[in-house]
Amino acid sequence: MAVDEKILDLRHRTQAVRLGGGEKAIEKQKAIGKMTARERIETLLDADSFQEYDTFVEHACTDFGMQGKALPGDGVVIGIGTIGGKPVAVFAQDFTVAGGSLGLMHARKITKIMDYALNMRMPLIGINDSGGARIQEGVNALAGYGEIFFRNTMASGVIPQISVILGPCAGGAVYSPALTDFVFVVDNISKMFITGPEVIKTVLGEEISMEELGGARVHCEQTGNAHFFAQSEAECFDQIRKLVATIPASNTQPAERLATVEPKTDTYRIGEIVPADPTQPYDVRDIIRAVSDGSDFVEVMELFAANIVVGFGRIDGETVGFVANQPLVMAGVLDCDSSDKAARFIRFCDAFNIPIVTIEDLPGYLPGVDQEHAGVIRHGAKLLYAYSEATVPKITVILRKAYGGGYIAMNSRHLQADFVFAWPRAEIAVMGPEGAANVIFRKEILAAEDPEQMRQLKIQEYKDKFANPYVAAAKGYVDAVIEPEQTRRCLIQALGVAKRKEALHPKKKHGIPPF
Repeated sequence: MAVDEKILDLRHRTQAVRLGGGEKAIEKQKAIGKMTARERIETLLDADSFQEYDTFVEHACTDFGMQGKALPGDGVVIGIGTIGGKPVAVFAQDFTVAGGSLGLMHARKITKIMDYALNMRMPLIGINDSGGARIQEGVNALAGYGEIFFRNTMASGVIPQISVILGPCAGGAVYSPALTDFVFVVDNISKMFITGPEVIKTVLGEEISMEELGGARVHCEQTGNAHFFAQSEAECFDQIRKLVATIPASNTQPAERLATVEPKTDTYRIGEIVPADPTQPYDVRDIIRAVSDGSDFVEVMELFAANIVVGFGRIDGETVGFVANQPLVMAGVLDCDSSDKAARFIRFCDAFNIPIVTIEDLPGYLPGVDQEHAGVIRHGAKLLYAYSEATVPKITVILRKAYGGGYIAMNSRHLQADFVFAWPRAEIAVMGPEGAANVIFRKEILAAEDPEQMRQLKIQEYKDKFANPYVAAAKGYVDAVIEPEQTRRCLIQALGVAKRKEALHPKKKHGIPPF
């Protein structure tokens, strides 16, 4: 049967658009390890699930030689598909078409799919690969960015927003990823900065490469602007699929409940992970894996502020967010960066109704002039605010040290934790025994014939009185002192009860966090 000429025309037009900037531009893209925009979408989504929209949109610019110049799809691909059967909205900038530059119609395609995602309550995934604003379109390009930023803000806390940086993302364009929930980057491919190396060299006389200025490692390890690091685009897409499978599709839908899978207790023996010596480090992620279903843990911001660990797992089939001090790094102290990292994660969990499990073991806030001048008071207050404001189930397990302001900040009873459990070796006090003894018993130590012997006696006296969980338990600040092996059972029971609660807050437009 002969194919209708209109259908042949459609196929011809579609094929022309799918070629983007042409075969040479595509070859150049692939030569540096990058997929095309449509290949990225097809690799990320379930097979044959993607439906593209606005395929034939064209730019409307007539200035600076743009009249009559073809830009297939105006340099961006948008549509809806599925990941693990769950609907997601996607846009992918096409660097082969005018460097993926953003003009008015390009922006309108992106804002259309953002509106679809918000109105239909599905996650939004934006794949960024663009040279920035299309200069020829002037203020129209800037208007396009503003429309995108506004929608990022309106969608915040309603649907998960995921940004994937797979090429350059420069100038004003960086603020859209900064407004989203999770940013994924790939080594040697992702580049993100406000002003590029050439501008910096011209203005400040400083020379720096694009990789050193805004490469993937820089944003994962130093700036905290990125949340997931991958070695390849394929690995990055695997990470996205795993995250999407774990979190809810919107703030009105619970995360998918899976069948309960017991932890790998042969590998993660919870009673043997934490050393008896409180000065010895250990990896708190082993504790998380010892209590989470299948010992699976999706860590977020693994390379930034590693003295605190945040991420998602499941307990009894349901998604929970873990926040844990990491004794392996800086003894697990809180500082500016770790407070920011944890506070942001807590607010995400609260917005999407994900219970929060806090694993506590820290000597307090990091002291020092650098931290004080960096604003540790303001940054530390973000953590207090996030925990206090959160209305989801909040469970805390104190493993060893819980000293000073750190004890309060890590979801204590005083910030309205629903349940607080402590292991028998937990030490809950204003400060560590050594420091406390030096302050409280200073005169006795100085007056003793053997000051060091007296100091050791007073340290032991303080330990006997305060370096245990029973003083706090006697005052009701700890709900139960439990054996390590009881931890998962207690978490399952507490989470099951706490999800029934109704939290009442004073009526107000919104609070004012210490941004």
